[in-house]
Amino acid sequence: LSHITAASLIAQPNSSHTYGTQGRIQSWDPRGCVFVRACVYIFVPPSFTMYIVLPDCSLSLLLNIYRSLSSRNLFSRKPKEPKPPSQNAPGWRLFGKVPQRENTTKDPKDSFTIQQVSITLYRTQPQPVQLSAARRKNLEFEPLSTTALILEDRPSNLPAKSVEEAMRHKQEYDEMVAGAKRRELKEAQKKKRQMKERFKQEDSIANAMVIWNNDVLPNWDCMRNTRRVRELWWQGLPPSVRGRVWSLAIGNELNITPELFEIFLSRAKERWRSFSETSSENETEDSGSLQADRESSLDLIKLDISRTFPSLFIFQKGGPYHDLLHSVLGAYTCYRPDVGYVQGMSFIAAVLILNLEEADAFIAFANLLNKPCQMAFFRVDHDLMLKYFAAFEVFFEENLPRLFNHFQINNLTPDLYLIDWIFTLYSKSLPLDVACRVWDVFCRDGEECLFRTGLGILRLYQEVLLQMDFIHMAQFLTRLPDDMAADNLFSCITATQMLSSNRKWGQVFSALMKDGSKEIANHSPAPRS
Repeated sequence: LSHITAASLIAQPNSSHTYGTQGRIQSWDPRGCVFVRACVYIFVPPSFTMYIVLPDCSLSLLLNIYRSLSSRNLFSRKPKEPKPPSQNAPGWRLFGKVPQRENTTKDPKDSFTIQQVSITLYRTQPQPVQLSAARRKNLEFEPLSTTALILEDRPSNLPAKSVEEAMRHKQEYDEMVAGAKRRELKEAQKKKRQMKERFKQEDSIANAMVIWNNDVLPNWDCMRNTRRVRELWWQGLPPSVRGRVWSLAIGNELNITPELFEIFLSRAKERWRSFSETSSENETEDSGSLQADRESSLDLIKLDISRTFPSLFIFQKGGPYHDLLHSVLGAYTCYRPDVGYVQGMSFIAAVLILNLEEADAFIAFANLLNKPCQMAFFRVDHDLMLKYFAAFEVFFEENLPRLFNHFQINNLTPDLYLIDWIFTLYSKSLPLDVACRVWDVFCRDGEECLFRTGLGILRLYQEVLLQMDFIHMAQFLTRLPDDMAADNLFSCITATQMLSSNRKWGQVFSALMKDGSKEIANHSPAPRS
């Protein structure tokens, strides 16, 4: 057996025929595998390479049997000299030529010799055990695994089952069959509910798309703040109108035109060409001057694009959106050299590119990053970031006092998880479909939505976080579960009230701005790099 484990193994668990690499087809009964026996066919071609085929059992079963026997020292590791074959029995060896029996004619089509070996857990000669036809008729289905083997009688070399044991096995088998049927019924009902919810969602999206195209978008200025539109907005924008609604909601306060985008894109391409020429000649001499110029961050874009939504495989080199993302980020870096490129921008630009044309995505991207909250984070304005963290903690303590105290005890500050969420507008932390719904509400409510969403995430996983220490909480919030459902998150966001002493988010933040940075520094730590 020590040689068998090193041989080539071929497992075909549900096949009634096995095709050898050479020669004819050998048929067998696929139900030949009993509870403690595995029938093994050994093919010995002239090249002396051995192939083992397992009927109705997996490769792991044979290996487990071998390990069990080896652990009991039933087989010696020392190879033994093969005995010469008997004259009355067909001779065979694991390796080497097989001597032909007398008066035996070899068919030229057969290029190997087949011998059957029975491997059992006991060192006794096994007896073939076959399922009786009468008993198989009583089974409700033809067994495709070892489920029904519990009903079989033991081999003749083992003690027979008692009546009580046979009845108990019959009961256990009936319970297994009933459990399998219940699982199948449960899975069928689950799939039916999922299909029903999917059809309902598709109908809702289709109806909402008609309302947005016919009623809301043609009358945007007068309809955007109505109660009906805000409720429709909260339910999620249809994908076909999402980009246009985002563009209108973000606006264009910077008055950027598509022609201006082309100008800065041309400048970015020139800088890229100059980088490629100078880097090969004298990279070390130019490094100091390039770091002083924020446009030098153009060279960082190539490194960061490959890490943007890697599971989609559309923004990486060779992907359909690689060049578009590269162009938007490069043009913005030349448009705002005072900001340059900051890690995390690629996720925001990628979400916009998925919903808008190239020039429109650049316009929305530039105006979005010009908002006070985004500009404070991307320019790393520590004082202003501390005020945002302090305002967040006010509503954190108001909505989730138990979790807030737990965070305080473990010294888990908002900068450890909020920075990554705000930098990418949750597009990196949440599943893409959930992140797009967060963006929908963000375009409606502004920066308040970002911090309310953060509180919604904490509320959703509050019970889990309460059982964790500092390290596990930080790791959990840095990498949120991938199976987060949008409905569950938005239910928690709805339950989060952005009121503190009858003051809304804007009022609390304005009060903190007036108090100055001295009081904030006493309550909230500095952002950690």
